[in-house]
Amino acid sequence: MKEFIGYEKIIEGFFRRVDNGTLSHAHLIIGPNGIGKSILARIFALKILNKEKDIDYVDIVNYRPSKASMGVDEVREIIEEVSKRPYEGDKKVIIIHEGSKLTIQAQNALLKTIEEPPQGVYIILLAESLETLLETIKSRCQVYKLTPLNNKQIEKYINTLGNYSEEEIKASLAYGEGIPGKAERLLNDDNLSELREIIVKLLKDINYAKEDLVLIYENKLENYKAQQDEVLNLMASFIRDIIVSKEVEDKNKIINIDKYDDIVEIANSLSYKKLNSMLEYIKEGRVNLMNNGSYSLVISVILMGFLEV
Repeated sequence: MKEFIGYEKIIEGFFRRVDNGTLSHAHLIIGPNGIGKSILARIFALKILNKEKDIDYVDIVNYRPSKASMGVDEVREIIEEVSKRPYEGDKKVIIIHEGSKLTIQAQNALLKTIEEPPQGVYIILLAESLETLLETIKSRCQVYKLTPLNNKQIEKYINTLGNYSEEEIKASLAYGEGIPGKAERLLNDDNLSELREIIVKLLKDINYAKEDLVLIYENKLENYKAQQDEVLNLMASFIRDIIVSKEVEDKNKIINIDKYDDIVEIANSLSYKKLNSMLEYIKEGRVNLMNNGSYSLVISVILMGFLEV
């Protein structure tokens, strides 16, 4: 397991409750993607089972959604697993990942199991936000909120990953915004690197308003359908940086600092009015995706909007 940096008080409190026998049976870890929810859940599970080696254990059972949402059928599988006795000892841990994808019906189906699990069964639910979960679920769980780390902690984490230049570390700190997984991806994820390059090129090309621009970038961005939220987040992030660069000459306020020269170049060609209108198209696109709109159609509308404003 990678070194887990931060949240020492949360871990100490959890361990103390395990040791003195006062641990509740249901736990909810809240935080953005990449903050470390899965790793913390793993630390909790190993402590519950009294295991020191970080290897696979049959009594640590992970559930991850295979679709955009997790429904009643998936919850029935979890309930069936909960009802089975532990194999190796007297305790079992069920970790439910991406709990924000649980439908309301699925949450209601899970509620009784969270309220009264069998003896020795512990449930750890991971979610990005409390807002997506029923009050009845939240009230029956011990809640742990993971907030972004400070730059010193993130830099310490980056140093555990390998040797990086000062410029790479600076860019990772800015882009990561206190989220370890996000900072790491900027350094090591080729897919993310390619997507960022596409978006920078898109923002440069908008000024020329080529007739085939929409079709070109529809095809390019279609490959990132599985990362639809990230596509829109990156678009908004770069546009935000462009607006900031027009207002102040301070690189330290730029999130995508490794693309600073590109950002300044684009800023010189796009007006505030156009940039703010582009952000509105992205905002509308997010709403449509949340309402199960077609990713391809959302991207088409955004691109056409970029050209029109």
